[in-house]
Amino acid sequence: MLDEVERWLSRRSWSVADRPLGRLLAAKKNTTVSVVLPALNEQETVGEIVSAIRGTLMSGPVPLVDELVVIDSASSDRTAEVAAAAGARVVHRDAVLPRIPAVPGKGEVLWRSLMVTSGDIVCFVDADLRAFSPDFVSGIVGPLLTDPEVHFVKAMYDRPLGGAAGQGGRVTELVARPLLNLHWPQLAGFVQPLGGEYAARRSLLEQLPFPVGYGVELALLVDALNLVGLDALAQVDVGTRRHRHQDGQALGRMAATIYRTAQLRLARGHLVRPALTQFERGQHGFVPRTHPVDTEERPPMREIGEYAARRAA
Repeated sequence: MLDEVERWLSRRSWSVADRPLGRLLAAKKNTTVSVVLPALNEQETVGEIVSAIRGTLMSGPVPLVDELVVIDSASSDRTAEVAAAAGARVVHRDAVLPRIPAVPGKGEVLWRSLMVTSGDIVCFVDADLRAFSPDFVSGIVGPLLTDPEVHFVKAMYDRPLGGAAGQGGRVTELVARPLLNLHWPQLAGFVQPLGGEYAARRSLLEQLPFPVGYGVELALLVDALNLVGLDALAQVDVGTRRHRHQDGQALGRMAATIYRTAQLRLARGHLVRPALTQFERGQHGFVPRTHPVDTEERPPMREIGEYAARRAA
């Protein structure tokens, strides 16, 4: 590990307990905080997350969270209804920037969320978390409220798999961590580089391109490093993350997208073939299934005319 990273770990890695809620509320002043939950068929978990945030972080005379928005990514279940009943503002993905046709993908939803939120700090939280704790929000928002030099904060946590501690995050360990260590060694200190829980200043997010798919977390981390430097990045330990796990083939598609995202940032030139062939056993043997790998990215939000007009209003 680079000496620079070791120093960063001692300066920019904290526990949620380091900043009690009372300290955050005292530091908040006029800073506004938006929480965004990207959601696709999460009716089983989204309501509990919304209720926990509203009950703990949006009550009292000085709420920590000013705005809670669920961006529904064309769910086929009751996600939107459950989220609204729990108290979230629900916005359908296709209703945001309708002149730009939406494409499937998590990054697409996160990018569009900047258009329909207003907070100075934007906090992203996955909608499939179980046994959710508001610490996931207060922990990563905390450094942004108390340290003006911090611009981007990732959550870190243990990810159990099948009852075994620390075995979750298979794409992180097999793809993302090797890529970061080899090509962006300054980012080697991040425990959960692909985690879906992170917060950043709007002034940073609106300058970054967003890959439309699962490469968005790696891209934002790498691009933030290039734009504001390592010392402006941080991480906070929020405990344990419990959520549903993808099957092996879904992880393979995710890994291919993340590799493509890294390859683009390394070369900004020729791309490898943006497709992935996997195999399923059929009646007469193995059947190849080829899936496209996301190759599209959305431009920095500040380049979008509607966003600039809204910010100027």
